[in-house]
Amino acid sequence: MSFINLEDVEKVYRTGEVETRAVDGVSFEIEQGELAIVLGPSGSGKTTMLNLLGGMDAPTGGKIVVGGQNIAAFSRNQLTKYRRSQTGFVFQFYNLVQNLTARENVELAAETSTDFIPSDEILTRVGLGERLDNFPAQLSGGEQQRVAIARALAKKPKLLLCDEPTGALDYTTGKLILKLLQSTCRESNTTVIIVTHNSAIAPMADRVVKFKNGKVSRVLYNQHPTDIDEIEW
Repeated sequence: MSFINLEDVEKVYRTGEVETRAVDGVSFEIEQGELAIVLGPSGSGKTTMLNLLGGMDAPTGGKIVVGGQNIAAFSRNQLTKYRRSQTGFVFQFYNLVQNLTARENVELAAETSTDFIPSDEILTRVGLGERLDNFPAQLSGGEQQRVAIARALAKKPKLLLCDEPTGALDYTTGKLILKLLQSTCRESNTTVIIVTHNSAIAPMADRVVKFKNGKVSRVLYNQHPTDIDEIEW
């Protein structure tokens, strides 16, 4: 079985008599250590799917198997442990604690794990070894996103989930962040999933899952991913 396996996953929201099928019978697989890009326009269901994979929301139906465990059947406490021990999140707008330094933001996340990379070490790895004691307001957007990535990687997640990680960044800085995510995947065998609407970066992925109207419209497998340095948009 693949590391990630979704089978007929549904997420339905109901408001009175109105029913919205945000995710509608989705099935796909992702292997351990792959970099996958989930591609689709706004409102296509891709972020909802990411939240389901990360245990931040529960599906209405179907199976979500991660590392041999069907997290769709987990209790609330089991989902909390799953989020703490197996997943890391990177968001579009960083979500850093503004009155904590870069080091303290990473340490805060590491406290949820029993096996973690020291904050100074992981921040140095993402190129912020000289910015450890700076607050978010003293960092550029790209630096703040690198802190967010370091925070996610500090607890050694098996699965790194990234929701539009370059959406708030300029072209050059966005490219640096994508390079960091690509190298993280290759060097640590971490499964990385990037949700985006930017189809130009699809060649960097091992697997591309295309969403449309809450459904998977196509899955593409790339045997020879392109280095992000060679991609222009």
